[in-house]
Amino acid sequence: MSMGADMTMLSFFNWAYEYHYRANARILSAAESLSEAQFNAQVLPNHNSLRGTLVHTLSAEWIWLSRWHGTSPAAGLRADDFPTLDSIRERWHQEEQALRAFLAAQSDDDLQRLVSYTNLKGQAFARPLWQLMLHVVNHGTQHRSEAAAMLTELGHSPGDMDMTVLMQEP
Repeated sequence: MSMGADMTMLSFFNWAYEYHYRANARILSAAESLSEAQFNAQVLPNHNSLRGTLVHTLSAEWIWLSRWHGTSPAAGLRADDFPTLDSIRERWHQEEQALRAFLAAQSDDDLQRLVSYTNLKGQAFARPLWQLMLHVVNHGTQHRSEAAAMLTELGHSPGDMDMTVLMQEP
């Protein structure tokens, strides 16, 4: 998908989420080389384990998609419910399919609608859908960078995570 001057808001989000999921796949692939102990270890100071970081990122995607559908979960997913990389990968695949289906059902006008939701602290908010969708991609980038640092520290760098690189790959 090209980023031409005629790109619509919806085509931008299709492009951004394609990058998002390619980058997630790169992290998950690099994590396959880890031992269980490495996967669960607190590698960097003040950081969760790689497993905890991945579950947090997955949980945020699930929470936001739920909110876009009109449901505000009271709690996120629990890391204890995802003991292995395979369990995370399986759930993430389900969430990716659900998000892609949601995105396919949207129009540029839909992206302008206000989404009312309650955060995990019980506070009510309303924001345009497009802002929330951009937040999910940005949030994913933050935590993928933390995961990449952990993987690199463990000797299993995921390689180049730049958007321009990943979007040039087939």
